Amino acid sequence: MSVHEFLTFASEADIVGLWGLAMLVLAVVSLIAERRRMKRTRIDRIGWVPWTNIFMISAIIGMGLLALAAKGILAG
Repeated sequence: MSVHEFLTFASEADIVGLWGLAMLVLAVVSLIAERRRMKRTRIDRIGWVPWTNIFMISAIIGMGLLALAAKGILAG
């Protein structure tokens, strides 16, 4: 089964679960970026992206979407 067929015939719970996983991946990426920013060698190059806020928002949304999708995914 290809990705296109899976997405065409996936249930709403599967789609919401995929969005939840995508948000958690974004949270992990932003956590790694924040750690890199904190360990920078030049103190005057701080950056402008609020990685902590992006991490918190995407982690909360991702966990919420996975919680909503869990019942539908487990039911089949």
